[in-house]
Amino acid sequence: MRTLALGLSLLLACPAVLATTIYKYTDQNGVVTYTDQRVPGAKTLIFRDAIVENNDKRVYVTTRRHEGGETLIVHNELYAPVEVELTIESAQHLSGIPERPVRWVLGPRQNMRLLTLVPTGTGTPEFKHRLRYALGDPRAQHSVAKYPLPWSGGPFRVTQGPGGRYSHTGPKGRYAIDIAMPEGTPILAARPGVVVSLENNQSGRGTNPAGNFVRLLHDDGTMSVYLHLQQGSVVVREGERVRAGALLARSGNTGNSTGPHLHFVVQQNIGLDTVSIPFEFAQPVNSLPNFAIGGDPD
Repeated sequence: MRTLALGLSLLLACPAVLATTIYKYTDQNGVVTYTDQRVPGAKTLIFRDAIVENNDKRVYVTTRRHEGGETLIVHNELYAPVEVELTIESAQHLSGIPERPVRWVLGPRQNMRLLTLVPTGTGTPEFKHRLRYALGDPRAQHSVAKYPLPWSGGPFRVTQGPGGRYSHTGPKGRYAIDIAMPEGTPILAARPGVVVSLENNQSGRGTNPAGNFVRLLHDDGTMSVYLHLQQGSVVVREGERVRAGALLARSGNTGNSTGPHLHFVVQQNIGLDTVSIPFEFAQPVNSLPNFAIGGDPD
């Protein structure tokens, strides 16, 4: 029996709720097909979640009251820099209110006193604050033209490429690539970097549409992300530095995935938004991986 498996991965880290309807059917030749066109008798698959692989609130604001007023402190508990934007709203009886939102780049595992609000003495001080942040330094410059194939084994095939109409359409995942491969395929670091975040405990579709994943921060400030990994297969830890070709995990079929595959995407912070950026593999996907081809310069 022949099978056409299309791995679907919804947008990375997008807060909006999306709904994508896909129809799955098997024809008289035993070919399994996924399509966005309604087919009589087809099984309907509806994805209502956007992939959010870091929503644990590890970038946040605390306030410290003192005789001179109230100081707002921004904390970054992640192993990557973040660009923050702090906005003061509905302020009354206070001075020191910035005319526009305050932006700053906070280093990994750092905190900073961003501003102090001072009472005017004419009434009860009141204010609200709103924090936005994007993972990554906006000054990052992508330094690698072509990436080695980040797995062992094969050859495999692409089931959805950049701009794929099923789910690679928004800024978070526009340039992502889905590669169909058997569950348990070793997934390797495409470049050296620091493990920023990961998930390892999800089974099946679970609660996180990304499934199990690993995010790496590279020396040029860009990040690579490996999604839908096999439960319990992640062998790295947050904050660990890994070399190119190091084993990260094994491929799986977790999260919003219609079949075993790897969703691979490269991202950086652009315009206070962590978005996907174009990249190329140094070899055709349907060839055997060779880490001597592509990657970071010596």
